[in-house]
Amino acid sequence: MAVLLPLAAMVALAVTATGSAKQADAFKVAFIYVGPHNDGGWSQAHEDGRLYAQKVLGSKVETTYKENIAVGAQFSQTVASLVAQGYKMIFATSFGYVNKAFAAKYPNVIFDQATGTDQSANLGEYFGAAEDTVYLSGMAAGAASKTGNIGYVVAYPIPEVLRHADAFALGAQATHPGAKVHLVWTNSWYDPAKEKKAAESLVSQGADVLGQNVDSTATGLVAKEHNIPWVGYDSDSSKFAPKSWLTASVYNWGPYYVNQIKAAMAGTWKSSFYYGSIKDGFTKLAAYGPGVSAATKAKIASKEKAIEAGTFDVFAGPITNQAGKIAVAKGAKLTVAQLYSVNWLVNGVIGSSTGK
Repeated sequence: MAVLLPLAAMVALAVTATGSAKQADAFKVAFIYVGPHNDGGWSQAHEDGRLYAQKVLGSKVETTYKENIAVGAQFSQTVASLVAQGYKMIFATSFGYVNKAFAAKYPNVIFDQATGTDQSANLGEYFGAAEDTVYLSGMAAGAASKTGNIGYVVAYPIPEVLRHADAFALGAQATHPGAKVHLVWTNSWYDPAKEKKAAESLVSQGADVLGQNVDSTATGLVAKEHNIPWVGYDSDSSKFAPKSWLTASVYNWGPYYVNQIKAAMAGTWKSSFYYGSIKDGFTKLAAYGPGVSAATKAKIASKEKAIEAGTFDVFAGPITNQAGKIAVAKGAKLTVAQLYSVNWLVNGVIGSSTGK
């Protein structure tokens, strides 16, 4: 028997049906994080980028994230599940997640990976010249150090981290000639317990400023406990140790995500290697803490302008390595390919380049 519905009810059903259709038609994009989305560092910055993209693109896209996903089997299982749910684009936000062989298993899915180099028809790579802003943050660390002994908590001994450690040390030496940067490796991107232990060991060895190239805020909490300055990384984490906070090299992922998703939706996406810069707003410094003097801010600002103008290059030679040998010759500059192959530490860095 047919049931006649009131006009208002029929309209309500039509609206509901249309709304469901729009949701079903939304382009589905997933983000995979190596740590928690609210880690206060690397994954937090990507999450901010995801939220920015969702806000800009609105109902045209449906985004989600998966957190604490390890490289290997867990990542593979996560991707398989996302593809089964209809996700057409996946941002893999950590080194080692995707290679060409893996991407080839899902030819109808677009993969974009942060910090890698492997490319194929459906695999792109993206990162940026954080060595520039890490250098600037190193300047803040050097200026804040009274003894010239600076501690730096680092993750894995890969080119990305090694060049950042080098840049941080070169920046520290620019404001504190002769400064030493002492490394402790955690061999993990996100492990607050290891990072805390590493930071505490650096303080016990005499470090009067702490910096980091890891993802949690544990180093900052140790700095807060010992009332010493701290340079963060990835995100503005000043709220965790406001009195210790100096600044940090941070990333603005959002605009890149918007552009890539738009291209994917339009069917114009092509595999590329994106290397953002200060000039295009991809990498920058976080707000300064109370311990950064006006004079230090002026020095950093001057150097930042020179980097943006192309009149200063962080890795312009001559640069010597730990053994006192020339790593970058006078007049030479490192290309992006060479930056991605750095396997040495500059003179003044105390620690092993192999993570031991």
